[in-house]
Amino acid sequence: MHETERHRVILSAVQDRPVVTVIDLCGLTGASEATIRRDIATLHESKKLRRVRGGAEALTPPQVFGLAGRPFAINETINIKQKQAIARAAVALCDDGDPIIINGGTTTFQMVHPLATRRVQVFTNSFPIAEHLLKNSKNTIMLSGGVIYREQNIVLSPFENDVTSNFYARRMFMGAQGIGPLGLMEADPLLIQAEQKLIGQADELVVLVDSSKFEQRSSLVLCGLDRIDTVITDEGITDKTAAMLDAAEVKLIVAPVEAANTEEATS
Repeated sequence: MHETERHRVILSAVQDRPVVTVIDLCGLTGASEATIRRDIATLHESKKLRRVRGGAEALTPPQVFGLAGRPFAINETINIKQKQAIARAAVALCDDGDPIIINGGTTTFQMVHPLATRRVQVFTNSFPIAEHLLKNSKNTIMLSGGVIYREQNIVLSPFENDVTSNFYARRMFMGAQGIGPLGLMEADPLLIQAEQKLIGQADELVVLVDSSKFEQRSSLVLCGLDRIDTVITDEGITDKTAAMLDAAEVKLIVAPVEAANTEEATS
């Protein structure tokens, strides 16, 4: 990651929480501690953030904090080719007229491009997904009501009797922070509550995760593997992980990244 990109990630991260540690920023950027400390010093001198012991904070720290997890703007640049290939495979499961739910996330967001040629009924809690499809497709869009969380670009309702309970979907497409033997994992209780309501409205649950998500864990389990019908991932999945899904009777679709690249080159 180049210096300019690292600085963008660092400045985004300090707006997401009161203090961001050097270790956190190493994880977000893949850079060494020495490089991150130099970046913080540079941004401190240019008055773009404030250097503190062990990390950095925004010049004007946020008063209302977002959900746990990386911001949408950071996540959308990670493993982008894999996410595009996974999204194409997901849209291939849809037929015109299908009612579907698309949960907010950077992998599910990539579904908007192949969906531009379809006519399905989409319910989503993702502001960017709804906005893009409204502007660039003829799909029917229904957006859930509630509070917009800027960092993740999703809408979550604090109420039980929201519009979610009135929408039936043939399939729900969603991502996750991690997936393992216990099932899907997320980092925030509010996300867990909202996503469980959405899952209950769909006949089938299709999970879109790049292969790195099988190595990630969280303290919160969203649902067990037995609730998942299909997992779509990339060719980085290991034989051990594939066997785990097979044992749980989860259908596995591996989306080759090369196929997505070839299609882009010829379009």
